[in-house]
Amino acid sequence: MSESESPSSESSGATYKRVLLKLSGNSFCRSGESGITMAEVSSVSQQIRRIHDTGVEVAIVCGGGNILRGRDFAAFSATINPPTAHYMGMLATCINGLALQDALENAGVPTRLQTAIRMEGVAEPFIRRRCVRHLEKGRVVILAAGTGSPFVTTDTAAALRAREIEADVVLKATRVDGIYSDDPEKNPHAVKYSDISFQEVLKQDLKVMDAQAMHHCMEQNIPIVVFNYQKEGNLERVVAGEKIGTRVG
Repeated sequence: MSESESPSSESSGATYKRVLLKLSGNSFCRSGESGITMAEVSSVSQQIRRIHDTGVEVAIVCGGGNILRGRDFAAFSATINPPTAHYMGMLATCINGLALQDALENAGVPTRLQTAIRMEGVAEPFIRRRCVRHLEKGRVVILAAGTGSPFVTTDTAAALRAREIEADVVLKATRVDGIYSDDPEKNPHAVKYSDISFQEVLKQDLKVMDAQAMHHCMEQNIPIVVFNYQKEGNLERVVAGEKIGTRVG
């Protein structure tokens, strides 16, 4: 199959035509570790390949916490200014994006890396119309460097990009199976939500995505699905519309 061809999502049974997948930096390494573990990246890439093969258009926003989290770095460094620390964190997402791009292309998935900070030697600049055209041609687009501005999380970047490219849903890949009323590891009575409204997430101050991200998705009526990407087949089931994880909408 050529890059310009992709199967139709209408014939695949997929619920969503275009998805924005949010991968945290933790997706790029083993639990409790840091850096990049290519076995983990390759595993995620195979899952992405399977939904791409159904004809679903996939854009990905990746975090960089496995390498450096700007906010935390600024808090512990007396010599690095907070804006600088945030830019360093944005560059970490580009490193992850490069690793993911090669892993996806090794799996046979045509991929483009776009960044909010210009670095033409390794990636395209993020241009909305170009990004949408890549998606229409069946290419997975990785969106790195957040929004290009400091003091903005990659969760908010994911929500903004979802609005810009008119994604049908934001899929937040995590290592837990959904949203709970409290930390289930600390509170055995914590309740898991299968569905919850944006207003309730904000009211209860549930740590799903930051408030800015929630407001962006709520304003555009873009649902968010929080799910455990490590369980085999979950990403495919979420895209197919199965009740996996927690849906915010």
